[in-house]
Amino acid sequence: MTPGALDGLTVFERGWLSSNNILLHGERGGEPATLVDSSHCLHAAQTVALVEHALRPGETLGTLVNTHLHSDHCGGNAALQRRFGLRLLIPPGEADAVARWDEDALSYRATGQRIERYAHDDVLEPGTTFTVGRRAWTALSAPGHDPHSLILFDARDGVLISADALWGDGFGIVFPELDGEQGFDDVEVVLDLIERLAPRWVIPGHGAPFDDVADALRRARARLARFAAEPARHARHGAKVLIKYHLLEERSQPLPAFRSWWTATPLAERLWHRLGRPEHSLESWGESLLRELVASGALALDVTGMVHDR
Repeated sequence: MTPGALDGLTVFERGWLSSNNILLHGERGGEPATLVDSSHCLHAAQTVALVEHALRPGETLGTLVNTHLHSDHCGGNAALQRRFGLRLLIPPGEADAVARWDEDALSYRATGQRIERYAHDDVLEPGTTFTVGRRAWTALSAPGHDPHSLILFDARDGVLISADALWGDGFGIVFPELDGEQGFDDVEVVLDLIERLAPRWVIPGHGAPFDDVADALRRARARLARFAAEPARHARHGAKVLIKYHLLEERSQPLPAFRSWWTATPLAERLWHRLGRPEHSLESWGESLLRELVASGALALDVTGMVHDR
């Protein structure tokens, strides 16, 4: 990284089960730090330990900001609240669902993913600017991957925290499209926004920070064009991502338990219907997708019928 461009930030690059975390350090002399995103609940203890280690002498963690509320970005919220007694800010679009803890309105029941319940203190409205240390961050609406997602931009230093709106090699699954709603156009609008912002550095939700922003945008637009031309391809890819993520959570699982999870997961059934009910049943379609992931090396299936993440 270029010296100075990311001064005052600590980036924790995590594995794919968890999002990256970005620690925004306060000014030396007592200003609390702010953390952006908290990763998956299964990695919550590790997230707490990483933050504790990275805080400067005498520094505390005062605020946690979620860019969006998928389980890999907010699963450590409750653990961090217990440890630091911090203030949690979330995007406004799902605040009511969080307050009611409606796992149907949120994404957790639909995807069959684990989460620990948390409570928010306030919302971070798009257009709001907040300052931590010497940096002023502006929250910007970034629908597409998630309708309520935010990205955070430091205009002075040209640093963008892009969440899942832009990665070095693409962007996150467009969840509205998996439900038959418009989402690809929103992705394009957000990519155009990022191009206008002209960041010098992007800190994505997954993967390493990068400065080849023009190349990343080209790759993202090419990926978007392929998916927009073949929405069924995107939906099928989404189904495989759903399975892979489940195995990231489980690590290993007997094949009958996988079948039970798959057939009980609402998003899996919706995708099956959307794609014209491939195979003769939802269960057989799920197993067919799983075996494709095994053939590609993304998963392993041993002779005892245990499925393993790889």
